[in-house]
Amino acid sequence: MRRWLRETAGGLPATYWYLWTGLLINKVGAFAMLFLSLYLTSSRGASESLAGLVVGAYGAGGAVGVLLGGLLADSWGRRSTLVWSHLAAALGMLALAFTEHLVAIAVLAALVGVTHSMPGPAFVAAIIDVVPEDRRSRAFNLQFWAFNLGMAAASFLAGLLAESSYLALFLVDAGATLVTTVLIAWKVPETLRRTAGGRSPEAPNRTGRRRPGLRTALTDRTFMVFVGLTFVLAVLTTQTSTIMPLAMRADGLSAASYGAVVALGGGLIVLGQLFVPRLIDGYRKHLVLAGSTALLAFGFGALALADHLPVYLAASVVWTIGSMLAAPPNAEINAELAPAVLRARYQSVFYLTFPAAAFVAPALGGLSLQHLGDWHWVVAGGLGLAAALGHLLAGPPRERRVAAIRRTTSTATPLVAEKA
Repeated sequence: MRRWLRETAGGLPATYWYLWTGLLINKVGAFAMLFLSLYLTSSRGASESLAGLVVGAYGAGGAVGVLLGGLLADSWGRRSTLVWSHLAAALGMLALAFTEHLVAIAVLAALVGVTHSMPGPAFVAAIIDVVPEDRRSRAFNLQFWAFNLGMAAASFLAGLLAESSYLALFLVDAGATLVTTVLIAWKVPETLRRTAGGRSPEAPNRTGRRRPGLRTALTDRTFMVFVGLTFVLAVLTTQTSTIMPLAMRADGLSAASYGAVVALGGGLIVLGQLFVPRLIDGYRKHLVLAGSTALLAFGFGALALADHLPVYLAASVVWTIGSMLAAPPNAEINAELAPAVLRARYQSVFYLTFPAAAFVAPALGGLSLQHLGDWHWVVAGGLGLAAALGHLLAGPPRERRVAAIRRTTSTATPLVAEKA
């Protein structure tokens, strides 16, 4: 067991582990927004429609925060972005805890959405900065595991705290965010690397032209094809929290049954994610992604035949394994396609797939389920298989693009690390 742990987690720098610990602490404490709609309706007298608008404001803020976090992490610095966004998020949570006016709550929810999403691109960019390429698969795998472990713990703690006090939800959430802020400020150095002249990626070059920015990522055809395929994966996985509960209710299954399906998936990830690198090492990334996306397609497609809980549970095992296998190569490819000076910007574009899927999946999925019934899951499965084929077709040219980036990087002007 000790040898396996060394193989799984060994060889990663101390800075990575401080980032990993900060992510875990933050996710364990990130539960107040999970109960925002219930808090608004039960404690602040908001209607269900108004509560939905406020929660939507938080989601819209998250989309803005992802892009803003990428821009700041590439120009201002990873450490600075992480520290100040976490501090702002903690202050926002404290303000939400004591604010009673619904308009003010909606504004604060949007601002908290911005600050909650800002650290994402900076976290990943910092990991890419400090972890050698041959260890990134394990690093990203452990990051995905910490994220899910933290969310599982947050869901459990939130249920306990919500029964006693909604105020405690916000205060503990803010406290966990402050702990993460202190840890990063104390232990994580600045990992953004500058040119030898000390310029940031956004500074004008000698010809007066600005260096490539966010538009570079959005017009990078190879990268955007990859983002599009990831968006399909995100739409499929979002079915579990948006459309599947409606389908289970239509089949006469209780909320407890839905909870059992979700808990099974979360338990599989917590127990099995650490074994994933040993399963996929040595396989080409696009083949792993094609296979994992196919598993997602078969898992969700099987719900067309699901009328009883055992079928839902079996399907959950299939699509959860697919999600687990997809996580490391997805993160690795995202890192490989990003030019060094635009790492966080590329991350921010990539991260946009998830709030976009969170909007598309319920908006179109609800209509699809209403009009197609069980055929909705056939369509979902077909979409997943098309994405699997897309990975098979896009993989070889993507590998050639990565090889070209490596050649360019190896001949580029040496960089010097910026002092913390």
